[in-house]
Amino acid sequence: MSERRDPGPFGRNRLARLRGRLFHLWFLLRRPMTLGVRALVVNEAEGTVFLVRHTYVAGWQLPGGGVETGETLVEALRHELIEECNIEMRGAPRLAAMYYNRAASRRDHVALYVVSDFHQTAPKQADREIAEAAFFRLDALPEGTTRATRARLAEQFEGRAPSPYW
Repeated sequence: MSERRDPGPFGRNRLARLRGRLFHLWFLLRRPMTLGVRALVVNEAEGTVFLVRHTYVAGWQLPGGGVETGETLVEALRHELIEECNIEMRGAPRLAAMYYNRAASRRDHVALYVVSDFHQTAPKQADREIAEAAFFRLDALPEGTTRATRARLAEQFEGRAPSPYW
């Protein structure tokens, strides 16, 4: 029986990028224009936000995913929060902004919602999609938090003007 070799950090990054591109290609084949949702889940009492680190793309980011055919933005947000975070929305989320995600493709758009009325049923454990997930203080974001995530947080909490681009 042969042992699996650990590809090391550089090999894992290449594999993650390849998986991310293949995943996006699959969406492009299924939908001519892609539409996604992201959630800025904020615990106002503790001054924390929820971030995830996916297995197929680098960096910590806001949870979310694609909107399926026949699904509303809020329905997509609801199921992504349950799948990626074990978070159930209690109240209506607030639409913060819409972005053109030109880094993903020429057809990708993202709706950002702020979710402040929620309940986490259990801490999120790692799985095939989510490597890590947790609440972080705004002044102590994890190393590797993506540029887009930092920009969205600055727009919401520092009064920076929203960019039209993700």
